[in-house]
Amino acid sequence: MVTEAEKRAKKKWDAKNKDKNRIYRYRSYARKFVRDLATEDDLKELRKLIDDRLDN
Repeated sequence: MVTEAEKRAKKKWDAKNKDKNRIYRYRSYARKFVRDLATEDDLKELRKLIDDRLDN
């Protein structure tokens, strides 16, 4: 059970850390997509994108 103080603290942290929250959310989406939804073609495309990004 979450207390009112914990709810306020989380809301305050979320307001101060919007960019971190966005990164956490997108990372979670990406992992879910790769793990559970992506086709072989999707994975090949993602591999190319990642390799290109790492080379630059």
